[in-house]
Amino acid sequence: ENGVLTVAGLSVTVIADQVGTPAYVVDEADLRARARAFAQAFDGWDVYYAAKSFLCTTVARWVAEEGLGIDVCTGGELTVVQRAGIDLRRVGLHGNNKSVEELTYALTAGVGRIILDSFDEINRLSALAERLQIRPRVMIRATTGVEAHTHEYIATAHEDQKFGFSIAGGSAAAALLACQQQPWLDLIGIHSHIGSQIFDAEGFEVAARRTLRLQADFATQTGIELGEMDLGGGFGIAYTSADTPSTPAALSEDLRGIIDHECSALGIAVPHLSIEPGRAISGPSTFAL
Repeated sequence: ENGVLTVAGLSVTVIADQVGTPAYVVDEADLRARARAFAQAFDGWDVYYAAKSFLCTTVARWVAEEGLGIDVCTGGELTVVQRAGIDLRRVGLHGNNKSVEELTYALTAGVGRIILDSFDEINRLSALAERLQIRPRVMIRATTGVEAHTHEYIATAHEDQKFGFSIAGGSAAAALLACQQQPWLDLIGIHSHIGSQIFDAEGFEVAARRTLRLQADFATQTGIELGEMDLGGGFGIAYTSADTPSTPAALSEDLRGIIDHECSALGIAVPHLSIEPGRAISGPSTFAL
């Protein structure tokens, strides 16, 4: 009844579009507990549920009720979140190829932040913002030269990722200046993402050092100390018995230590931080039937 099915005393939610398509069976208590664990472990940070891991209106409501924001990548995902009745100030729009329609939708709907991936997008959003007389909060996505997965990570002197602005190549610094010079964009900080299926915080150390150095250099150049930084997501889950993902509490302790150490070394204030766990919340709680 109403999408809730009780099996052997376990209350789960079954979500299916139509007859003949797979149903997604979700353990509500488990998903809520995982969302709550991240919210509690990262108290004082913003935790954005990565909608691309699994999204429907019901799940959007659950994670919001547990204190999380939501990171969406398309206009379609934003529509689902809006229909779920989520406060869109707690929503961020990501995605490396956002259309004019999607950016317009985000502006008029009032999303809390937009992450920018290219100079074309900076100019496109600025023009839209001026036309609509809406000044959005924006971050630039910086590629750090760190690729992390499972128990390993690779740190290089240059970036070959296809998304975002290169720190080593100088485009990240140029993008920050371009945003800062646009009167209709409210530049709030830097976003980075180093991979997926990450089991520990080791790869974040080099990425945080490079991203915070970029922030410190920008402050020296402009006198503006950006207030926010997003470390991305990609926290892993156990697909096999050989996988040993870290807990939210352990990740929080390690990441806080890394940020505090690097900020102290650079002589800058610790920014307001955020992360974007997705599969670590939805993966173990959900399966296709």
